[in-house]
Amino acid sequence: MQYISTRDKNQRVSAAQAIAMGIAPDGGLFCPTEIPKLTQDDIRALCEKDYRGRSAAVIGRFLKEFSEEELAGFAAKAYADDRFGSSNTAPLVKTEGGKYILELWHGPTCAFKDMALQMLPHLLTASLRKTGETRTACILVATSGDTGKAALDGFADVEGTKIMVYYPVDGVSTMQKLQMVTQEGRNVQVCAIRGNFDDAQSAVKKIFTDPETLEKLDRQGMMLSSANSINWGRLVPQIAYYVSAYCDLITSGEIQMGEPMNVCVPTGNFGNILAAYFAREMGIPIKKLICASNENNVLTDFFTSGGTYDRKRPFHTTISPSMDILISSNLERLLFLASGYNDSAVAEMMKQLNETGSYTVPADIFAPIGELFESGCCDDAATCATIRRLFEQEHYLCDTHTAVAVSVYEDYRARTGDTTPTVIASTASPYKFCQSVIGALGGTVTTDGTELLDQLHEMTGTEIPKPLAALRGKQPRFDLVIDKEEILASTDLLAKL
Repeated sequence: MQYISTRDKNQRVSAAQAIAMGIAPDGGLFCPTEIPKLTQDDIRALCEKDYRGRSAAVIGRFLKEFSEEELAGFAAKAYADDRFGSSNTAPLVKTEGGKYILELWHGPTCAFKDMALQMLPHLLTASLRKTGETRTACILVATSGDTGKAALDGFADVEGTKIMVYYPVDGVSTMQKLQMVTQEGRNVQVCAIRGNFDDAQSAVKKIFTDPETLEKLDRQGMMLSSANSINWGRLVPQIAYYVSAYCDLITSGEIQMGEPMNVCVPTGNFGNILAAYFAREMGIPIKKLICASNENNVLTDFFTSGGTYDRKRPFHTTISPSMDILISSNLERLLFLASGYNDSAVAEMMKQLNETGSYTVPADIFAPIGELFESGCCDDAATCATIRRLFEQEHYLCDTHTAVAVSVYEDYRARTGDTTPTVIASTASPYKFCQSVIGALGGTVTTDGTELLDQLHEMTGTEIPKPLAALRGKQPRFDLVIDKEEILASTDLLAKL
């Protein structure tokens, strides 16, 4: 299986090359030339495995250059009990109200990004070996809050790598910032920018296609790669947890083999829900993909308008900051796949987005997308109301991003009457957003820093995640703040690591 650029399908590389490079030279994203299929017998076999086994099996369908033994070893290390608390890596929890919550935040940074970023370092370093690459891989990451810490944790002190993370200085939660600026490791660097996530993401993409920067890094024995979901090695592990969720519905007796499920995902950069799309294309019977947005509802408008994507709108700083995004990079992959690999059409749409801030998908390309995807959005007030209602009525405490998905799902079900079992992706521990969750439950924030953990615990009686409790007493290592225009020059810091 080879990988091709969404903007020029004549650019073909191996899986290892796609993972090592992160992004195509033309700025496009790598996609597999085919999507492997799972039969019902395959799914039955997966039902007998634990999460590690399911993950290795699903990833192996896409990465033919990697042996079963390699991938099984990577999965055992990535999803070890001491990293995720138990062998139940991605538990599917049924609330008292009958909702199926896929908890993806039991890893070392308490966010769903761990599900991929504990695996990516193994895939990347193996890919570098397979391609004969001897330069140091410099991982550049733009984060809206969770990817940064998960990538830092995954790559800290990994031989042959360096990692630099950029985050919006006023666009992450107290706990998210504390996790990043206290990160240990001799090969890590963290930098805040005066700007929003889209500013950081656009600048990082520019670095990847800037010849002068690439040449300078090459002279210094370094190459660039990415840990954002633009990297296929970051996206492919995420497919596994939707396959696993379907297996869990079967093994728990909630559905029978072949019966459909829906998936609802709180969405910003579109990578998480795109992973569910890949699971569906593999053969998991997903009836509807429900895309949930906060007040930055560019994706909601895209689906409801019939395919017009327009990022020219106010940027809102919300209590679900990981979704505060107006340029959803992975939508490019969906357009490429839904169009039958029409690279010229995708390249033209991405050119229009860059030059004018918007594009409209041709009707024939949007038609299958519009049939499959549902969408909705909610503001901070609705997010808070959902957190409180879910806790009081169903005795389940969720974070601000999961609450967006629950709210949008409830609206969808009320509007359509669709009672198909629906898996709702829970993307972070509520303890990563203590201030907002305390406020949503009717409390008044009386402290700051890690003491917020204790206040939320006392209010709810829920357990404080050990990785967050371990932040107590840690001192910040990084305090650099730059303007967004300085991001290109900031790569000079990599040589000092």
